[in-house]
Amino acid sequence: MNSTVKNILIVIGGLLAGMAVNGGLIAIGPSIIPPPEGVDMTTTEGLIEGMKLLQPKHFIFPFLAHALGTLVGAFIVANFAETNKFNFAMLIGILFLMGGAMMVVMVGGPLWFNALDLIGAYFPMAWLGHRLATGKGSGGTFVG
Repeated sequence: MNSTVKNILIVIGGLLAGMAVNGGLIAIGPSIIPPPEGVDMTTTEGLIEGMKLLQPKHFIFPFLAHALGTLVGAFIVANFAETNKFNFAMLIGILFLMGGAMMVVMVGGPLWFNALDLIGAYFPMAWLGHRLATGKGSGGTFVG
């Protein structure tokens, strides 16, 4: 198989695996840390309306979902890509960051969480996923 096609398929696979981790953690979070009475965490409207009632503990699973989803996706990509492992791992970080930014715009949330999430859950985890998969830092520079 052509390495370009293989890398594209690996990026899609890493993205889907990361999304599965993200979705799984978002799904189980409310059963481990129940939301306040009357807050519907299953819809965007419910999140927007209930945001003012959420405590810091309610943001643990969303952060873990974003961070671990990115980590898993980047790890898979860096582990299996034939070339440009670092670049593809960081691409996963970019794609997940775009999703996180969309959630901030759609749902909002406290500034401290949005900053922590957007700064700490995407690029650092993409870098760590690459590092865990390859045992090294960037392994080079971005392809320009």
